Amino acid sequence: MIYFTEIQNLPAYDVKGSYLGRVIDLGIDPNQNALRVAAYFVEAPDKKLIYVAREQMQSITVRSAQTSVTRDTIHGNKPFGDLLRVRKDVLDQQVIDVDHRKVVRVNDVDLEIQPTDGHTELRVLAVNVGLAAAARRLLQGLTAKHTSRKICSFIPSKTIRWEFVNLIEPDASRRLKLRISYERLARLHPADIADILEELSRDEQRSVIEALDHETAAQAISEIPTEMQAQLLQSIPVEKAADIVDEMAPDEAADVLQELPPETSAKLLADMEKEGAQEVKELLGFEEDTAGALMTTHYVALDRTAKVEQVIEAMKEFEGSVESIHSVFLIDKEETLLGFVPLARILLAPTMTPLRALSHDEVISVSTETDAKAVIDLFRKYNLLSLPVVDDKQHLVGVVTADDVLDLVVGRR
Repeated sequence: MIYFTEIQNLPAYDVKGSYLGRVIDLGIDPNQNALRVAAYFVEAPDKKLIYVAREQMQSITVRSAQTSVTRDTIHGNKPFGDLLRVRKDVLDQQVIDVDHRKVVRVNDVDLEIQPTDGHTELRVLAVNVGLAAAARRLLQGLTAKHTSRKICSFIPSKTIRWEFVNLIEPDASRRLKLRISYERLARLHPADIADILEELSRDEQRSVIEALDHETAAQAISEIPTEMQAQLLQSIPVEKAADIVDEMAPDEAADVLQELPPETSAKLLADMEKEGAQEVKELLGFEEDTAGALMTTHYVALDRTAKVEQVIEAMKEFEGSVESIHSVFLIDKEETLLGFVPLARILLAPTMTPLRALSHDEVISVSTETDAKAVIDLFRKYNLLSLPVVDDKQHLVGVVTADDVLDLVVGRR
């Protein structure tokens, strides 16, 4: 085991013992092997940067580094823009600890010295984010390395395996070159991704959101306060923002568009798919803090003559969130609300059972103009999971869900 802080400023010599300079950085090529050091950056006495490829490095210890070739055969100023550099890109940077669902700052990098084909290679093991690594940084250059190790052995150490680290690279083109992806991050629950986003700077947030697929980004953004949603969407390209808003529930999309400047909202609506944009425009027409503004237009409603088997088919085609399908609503040809059937009853009934036989005919509903406080009171009084919203002709136009009310109560909308 060797730490990057023990390698930094290490004297380097060529095969003849001639002094080359000091090792100031290590390069990793994610396109070849993300766990192996691919290059060593040596600063010569004249301040020029010398690039030493891994196959030209004979040996490396806590005392010195030695190449297997002479100075004049070293690659020298070879381009290294596609390399991930430990000091420049990792050390002191914030990274995402996917395993523990949080953001941490890197104090050091743990490496392993590995003999390979007659020369020494370095393998990247982990990033070190604990107090021991911080102490080692403070002692760097002040005490001998073995003394520093002994002192730091009494201090708690915390590491994250390199493969569980998500680096944050704001530059999209470089992110692509370095093959930095957020696949592991995308597998987390949207609420966990949202917590991580709230710990990052605006540039770092933008980096993560731009790299996630539209659906995952929409789910994560929906979990953060509306004001922060608006700020984040304004920081990314309009096309990407429109795709994300398109994936959001209509009521959530309407909420965030209301927070944006009118010209920005107009651009996003223009870039959204026509059907989704129309749904959002209709919701934007309702006054704030009313049932109309709170409701989603994604719900399952079937004719009162339908049977259980038709519900199953409708569920397969449903594109809304699961929170919107606690119940199936019964309507007539004019879409007048006639009743509802809890999903649990449907799942327990034979497929040919008429929904009318399972229906609650006494439906608690509200009008689009009902104020938010009254909506909250109804959810509390009747322990509701969803609440249908009707127009002045009793036509079903939307559903307020329990998660929307919770967001309102805790002040996230």
